Amino acid sequence: MQLHVIETGHFKLDGGAMFGVVPKLLWQRTHVADVHNLVSLTARCLLIANENRLILIDAGLGNKQSRKFFSHYHLFGSHRLETSIQQAGYSLDEITDVFLTHLHFDHVGGATSLNHQNQIVPTFKNATYWVHQDQWNWAINPNPREKASFLPENLHPLLESQQLQFIQNDAESLQRAKFPFDVLFFDGHTEKQMLPKITYKNNHIVFAGDLIPTYGHLPIPYIMGYDVRPLVTMKEKTIFLNSAVDQGFLLFMEHDIQHELISLKQTPKGVRIDESMMLSELF
Repeated sequence: MQLHVIETGHFKLDGGAMFGVVPKLLWQRTHVADVHNLVSLTARCLLIANENRLILIDAGLGNKQSRKFFSHYHLFGSHRLETSIQQAGYSLDEITDVFLTHLHFDHVGGATSLNHQNQIVPTFKNATYWVHQDQWNWAINPNPREKASFLPENLHPLLESQQLQFIQNDAESLQRAKFPFDVLFFDGHTEKQMLPKITYKNNHIVFAGDLIPTYGHLPIPYIMGYDVRPLVTMKEKTIFLNSAVDQGFLLFMEHDIQHELISLKQTPKGVRIDESMMLSELF
């Protein structure tokens, strides 16, 4: 197995929304906001090369939306999904699977793109797209809180392409998919967020997704305003982080612009970051 970091681009979101009820006086210790109260984030994906499969975990924001749409998210930097995959030594057509942790636009936007006829089609024409059935049902009938994150143009082309496959959090479904990793399920941020747990070079790496979007969200009460069930998130984080320390998990950080991979330690104040490293340091 080989793992490749796929950087798809940086963006900014309101710091208050990213940290919910936590006062700015506290969260700005880890994330310095600009004059508009925006904090810098990234959309970092992971490519797993295993035997005859190339599995992309999430797909970033993509580039098919209007300039007005992207103006709300202040994209910056030179990273792009396609170029990052090419730098890893592969082409878009070689991707065999796209595993979507959930269907918010910053995770699924790059899964589709505009073709030469200005039609929205799957970016990876030879890939199977994997989504949790309950998350799909949740996304196509969105609640008012998440409606702006579940965009029809990101979802319907996947279904129409017949490249979409649904999974459940049961042994039979996961065995059928034959993923080279375990899958953890969480319901606080959104319904049935799926996070891969990968065994690599004698390490257990968990793709942290939006359970722990940045290292600044390690304290249990530090929960995004975007989470639909914040009390559930608190419980999930508590169980997961304690287990992660006990078992020595490393966290692959999807949105943390400062840290790519982190280890954890138990402190009198709870679980905190121990070391920060690059994935390439495990090679």
